[in-house]
Amino acid sequence: MKRLDHIAVAVRDLDEASRFYREVLGLAGSGEETVPGQKVRVGFFSAGDASIELVQPTSPDSPVAKFLQTRGPGLHHLAFEVDDLEAEMERLRSKGASFIDAKPRPGSHASLVAFLHPKCSGGVLVELCQKKRP
Repeated sequence: MKRLDHIAVAVRDLDEASRFYREVLGLAGSGEETVPGQKVRVGFFSAGDASIELVQPTSPDSPVAKFLQTRGPGLHHLAFEVDDLEAEMERLRSKGASFIDAKPRPGSHASLVAFLHPKCSGGVLVELCQKKRP
């Protein structure tokens, strides 16, 4: 694990939530993006060495839509940057961790991501992300 990359917050309305982070907290927005494979629209805010990622579902069958139905808005997951996602997945599996994703999949910013199952991480959804290599 290199570092905490971002903290994701599930929101029903990205524009409304973004106003709070920008206008009330004074954080600088660092872009928005739609991630079709995860059926979400995301907005990013700089917060020191990490960022805050606001996540809005774009479809009723999005995992985030299901999260919002059962838990409501709030903390969704923690994301850690790794150099080699496949190697890190194997390392964690060897220590008993289980994954929602069998293999890496596309994430925001052209990254590769995989999610650990919350049952192996104390109820917290954990994302591993590998940044796009130049």
